[in-house]
Amino acid sequence: MTGKLFDVPRRALAGLCALLALAGVIMLSAMADSTMQPLPASAPDGEFSAERALRHLERFATEPRPIGSRAGEKARDYLTGQLRAAGLDVRVQRAIGANTSAGLASFGQVHNIVATAKGSDPTGALVIAAHYDSAAMGPGASDDAAAVAAMLETVRALKGTALRNDLVLLMSDGEEDGVLGAEAFVREHPLGRKGGVLLNWEARGVSGPSLMFQTSRNNAGLVETFADAVPHPRGDSTLGELYRLLPNNTDFTPMAGSGFTGMNFAYIEGSSRYHTADDSLAHLDRGSLQHHGSNMLALTRALGGADLGALAADHDLTYFRIFGTMVTYPNALVWPLAGLAAAAVAGLAVLARRRRLLSVPRLAVAAGSAVVPLLLAAALAQGLWEVLVAWRPAYDGMGGLLHRPQAFQAAVVVLAALALLCWYLPLRRLLGPAALSVGALAWPAALGLLCAQVAPGMSYVLTLPALFCALGGTAAILLRGAAPQVTAPQMAAPRMAARHAAVFQVTSVTLGAVVAAVLLPALARTAFDGMGLALGGVPALVLAVFGLTLLPIVELCLPERRQSLVPLAAAGLAVLLVPIGLARDGFDPANPLRTHLAYVMDAGTRTASWVSADAEPPAWTRRYVSGHDTTPLPPGYARGTSLWTGRAPAAPGAAEPRVTVLGRDGDTVRLRVTAGRAARSVTLRVERPIAAATAAADGMTPVSVDVTGVRANTWPGEIRFRGLPATGAEISLRVPGADRFRLTAVAETDGLQRVPGFVPRPKGVVAATREDGDLVAVTRTYEIGAR
Repeated sequence: MTGKLFDVPRRALAGLCALLALAGVIMLSAMADSTMQPLPASAPDGEFSAERALRHLERFATEPRPIGSRAGEKARDYLTGQLRAAGLDVRVQRAIGANTSAGLASFGQVHNIVATAKGSDPTGALVIAAHYDSAAMGPGASDDAAAVAAMLETVRALKGTALRNDLVLLMSDGEEDGVLGAEAFVREHPLGRKGGVLLNWEARGVSGPSLMFQTSRNNAGLVETFADAVPHPRGDSTLGELYRLLPNNTDFTPMAGSGFTGMNFAYIEGSSRYHTADDSLAHLDRGSLQHHGSNMLALTRALGGADLGALAADHDLTYFRIFGTMVTYPNALVWPLAGLAAAAVAGLAVLARRRRLLSVPRLAVAAGSAVVPLLLAAALAQGLWEVLVAWRPAYDGMGGLLHRPQAFQAAVVVLAALALLCWYLPLRRLLGPAALSVGALAWPAALGLLCAQVAPGMSYVLTLPALFCALGGTAAILLRGAAPQVTAPQMAAPRMAARHAAVFQVTSVTLGAVVAAVLLPALARTAFDGMGLALGGVPALVLAVFGLTLLPIVELCLPERRQSLVPLAAAGLAVLLVPIGLARDGFDPANPLRTHLAYVMDAGTRTASWVSADAEPPAWTRRYVSGHDTTPLPPGYARGTSLWTGRAPAAPGAAEPRVTVLGRDGDTVRLRVTAGRAARSVTLRVERPIAAATAAADGMTPVSVDVTGVRANTWPGEIRFRGLPATGAEISLRVPGADRFRLTAVAETDGLQRVPGFVPRPKGVVAATREDGDLVAVTRTYEIGAR
């Protein structure tokens, strides 16, 4: 029993036609998920115009605006002026924001812009949020100035509209340093403690459609509003499940954690420019700005006039798009659909067994072994990334988010196909095509059941392909049974009927694979955009699952003889794509190279060093670093084991930190910390683990946090205070069991221009995203003793 699900005349032509049809489906799906065309400034007053929003960006988003910077202050003045001119009540919340991670307590002086408009008959508050600070490495035109400008344009478009609900515009500060502004808003501001419906807007790239990628729990009412109100909805419930896998958060995180319900939006394409100098107006996709703003305006009108209490639900929705149409259903259907898919695959297996196309033992081996191409595809994709980093070490600093990754992405697709062929061809004769095709569907069906338990919003992307492919295979077998047996003496009419039956068989299998072609390549594409090639195993795994659903069509396309040439050709193509990708993705002024460089000086000894964390520093960086000797670095400064260093001249007039011990009570030490007039931030590195920290500054409520874990590859405890006031701050830290310990204070000033002999980066080279890049760091080490 080693038969095929079906066989047809001119099988290669039939298989090619089926693959071309599915390729067309994939292309149509991609086109349906594109972004919007930007509207000009002449657009009607009630519509959102990207060109009008762009005028705001030109006023405040042309230089970096990190927390505590002069540029951030200038942006704040412009934004508050525009909001007041629009008739809103505008207040600036000054507070200390706080966040923690392993071994680290982060604090920052934030200035949140909070603008309000009273509703005519409010049922609650609608909060629109975005952050106006940027990463220190770039102007943040997309992250997140585009959303802030969209808020201003939305307010303009709403002029004359009386919203039922209270409207709150939150332009937060300090998001890039650990969502500090949003944390302070929900902890201290009355509107933050009151809660409401939140629409948060972000960017993790410079282009692409505005995706609704995260919701609060029990999202049924919100998702239905999104699907009905937004003219071009993009996003699906899979994104929320994938987002949980990434080490990222946004202002949505603390606000949802404090009781807000809502939705989170971002565009994520062009992510190689994320957090760099190229996140600029020149690279901002105007269509992405338009999509952000059109969605924002539509949802503000819909939710601003809705009964917000009626949005409350006790369940989530699964939601996704097929050919431009948003499909939603309650998560109560997730398990029934997953069970139906498993039953459909089981039914296909029973039917194939009755038609003597397979045996139960062969089916069991086929199903069990189908995990091999999944694991192999992921391993090959990760191996490809290791090869690329070894060949071009600069890729490592980009985190897999490359400028022009298309050839490498194509290589991942080919490697997934290679993994599939390396499993399928050796077992084809032993087990039979039918057993392999049916057994392969067990995996998307089983993974759909697993997702129904652990990630319900993602189950559909596996369940529906398994269900429809099983139905398509079942129809093909039934049509095969219905086809007349044709012999040479028979007339032409029966032959024609047989041909029609063959056409219907191919059509049924192809139609069964359409849902897989709509859903799985789109998921792989999103994984490429969001995770990059450094996690290329994820899209490769998705593509391998897609390949498992196509096995009946793959069988049609295989040549009758010399089938071993097919995987050899795939391997050759994958190898060929690597040099093509390396040649195409070279660095140039339009697609710059990233490099990390920092300056560190011990204020006591006046010994200074250049430091780079690049794996292989480029020529410009090698002007400053030449080896790996970290002994001249101040105690506790070095983070990592392969830093490049070089001698540097002392920087006259650089801001210096000062730490004064105010008192000690057991394990808790109170310090007064200042960082000098020009410094924006201070970091305290402690040679012992810390368990808690408190920060206080003039005119702001003190904030305390617990700290667990230790910092990796450096001293175990660390405290940061971004946007440190000129008068300094009082820092208390608890260091369990340490009578005496060393503490290194680091005053941090943006920019390296003040260092004698510094030559700015040439065109085609930008600062890397490492947290201490392009900083002048001046240190002092203190011995903290028992009292």
